[in-house]
Amino acid sequence: AALPHIQALVTEHPQDAIILDAATRRNLELQQSMGDGNTHLSAVLDKTVSAMGSRQFQRWLQRPIRNHEELNQRYDAVDALKGNNSYENVQLSLKKLADIERIVARVGLRSARPKDFARLRDSLAQVPEIRDYLSHNALSYLKQNIQPFPEIVDLLTRAVIEQPPLLIRDGGVIAKGYDKELDELRDLATGATDYLKQLEQRERERSGIATLKVGYNKVHGYFIEVSRQSSESVPDDYQRRQTLKNTERYIIPELKEHEDKVLNAQARSLAREKWLYDQLFEHLLPQVNALQKSASGLAQLDALCCFAKLADNYRYCRPQLKKDNSLIELEAARHPVIEQLSDEPFIANPMSLTPEQRMLMITGPNMGGKSTYMRQAALIVILAHMGCYVPADKAIIGDIDRIFTRIGASDDLASGRSTFMVEMTETANILHNATAKSLVLMDEIGRGTSTYDGLSLAWSCADYLSRQLKCLTLFATHYFELTELAEELPATINVHVDAKEHGDTIAFLHKVSAGAASQSFGLQVAKLAGVPDNVIKSAKQKLTELEHTHHGISKAPQQKAMELPLPTEEQNPLLSELEQLDLNDLTPRQALDILYQWQQKQKSST
Repeated sequence: AALPHIQALVTEHPQDAIILDAATRRNLELQQSMGDGNTHLSAVLDKTVSAMGSRQFQRWLQRPIRNHEELNQRYDAVDALKGNNSYENVQLSLKKLADIERIVARVGLRSARPKDFARLRDSLAQVPEIRDYLSHNALSYLKQNIQPFPEIVDLLTRAVIEQPPLLIRDGGVIAKGYDKELDELRDLATGATDYLKQLEQRERERSGIATLKVGYNKVHGYFIEVSRQSSESVPDDYQRRQTLKNTERYIIPELKEHEDKVLNAQARSLAREKWLYDQLFEHLLPQVNALQKSASGLAQLDALCCFAKLADNYRYCRPQLKKDNSLIELEAARHPVIEQLSDEPFIANPMSLTPEQRMLMITGPNMGGKSTYMRQAALIVILAHMGCYVPADKAIIGDIDRIFTRIGASDDLASGRSTFMVEMTETANILHNATAKSLVLMDEIGRGTSTYDGLSLAWSCADYLSRQLKCLTLFATHYFELTELAEELPATINVHVDAKEHGDTIAFLHKVSAGAASQSFGLQVAKLAGVPDNVIKSAKQKLTELEHTHHGISKAPQQKAMELPLPTEEQNPLLSELEQLDLNDLTPRQALDILYQWQQKQKSST
């Protein structure tokens, strides 16, 4: 079958857009929430008022482009719509539109229903008013695409009633006065009572029978009825059709002809109406391409109005795009979703990722805001490449080709993959595919295995990202040993999320500052989560023991695992005895006895 609504095939090249893999889309919650509720980016930021605009928002979100010229064109349009809040008036008109894109597709397939024609007519009638708002030069390209169709509006106004039925097979779709033959058939189908009254009057005068009547029943059809006493006075062309007790019923050629017309009128009326309905497709099909172009322009306009509304209501700024280098420099950046959903004021933070400062090693407590800080950078980059203003006081964004994320813990039991296996699979994908123009978010690498295995993996990954790939990297970790990488790796610095301890509680400041964190506050966070006090107390005792053993994890980022000091002679008199022993002359039995004696002396001294 012909597909006239498909005009061309467009080739999309990977290098024309920022590549987002499935893990990144999931971790950044672009179109689906990882938890309960609609808290993903599109649910919170999609302020469009039409179905077409919402789909356009989703398309731009799924494929953020890298063409700076086209992005600046969108920024200019947003700026023009934001001026004098003109986007509000535009959206009031856009809200009245039906889904023109889908209606036009159904027209192309000849599957449009009567209500589709009515919606198309009413929607196109709004276009001239919308075009009046597009006088700004930055909106001229949209105005050129959004063309009015007065001839289609006129045709559908004349052809289709105001509120048509659902299906054409029910009839009653084509408006009265549009087709003379259809009007006549409808008059016949409804009985044409005026004609019957006129016929009755003529036959009374012709026959001289004052009581003559013209009637109808479903069994015998139309008839002329006279009393039995008057039957001898009927004209010669009367043909008896039915004899009753007191009356005779007749038919004449004229009434028979009218009866044939009436009995077939309804079927003929529906057939004529269906033919006229099909002719509407013939009138509209040549305009499908132009209608689709206008619908696309209206969808883009709605999405740009959404961007203008976000910029106006939430103080978003216009990004500055740089082609020369890969960089991200943000002042007072905010998370676009949390900022709107949180009851508390959002704490804005700066960020600087440049060729001279490619990796930020981020430390700080759980729930302190490390993941939020990382995600908001990625979301700002995506919004900027949609053509949207971004939640920051200032944003300078360089050339970014891909965004990778390794965030959170999840397993894939159906495929037999553990949490750590999923983590390593995502990490492997990043290390194989990231480039010097990529933005990489790495959160808690190596936490799913033993301490030293995990620490070694995290260390090596950070080293590879910095030395080999040289990509822009946000690396969050609880391994404080990794903060030493800032001294070893090129273009790497430490930053931390602030928190303050008050006794056994902790206050999260959500402020990102230079340097490594002082501690991870794991026990305090566990207490906030409701872990029983006796468990917290036991954990503190164990933490103290671990901090005084070789295998403990250091508490402070610059503090190594504490080593046991070797005892001096002043500390233990047994050392002098040890120095006087000739170990070569001792038998195993003698050595065991000496150890036993030393043990007894040590116990007695303590």
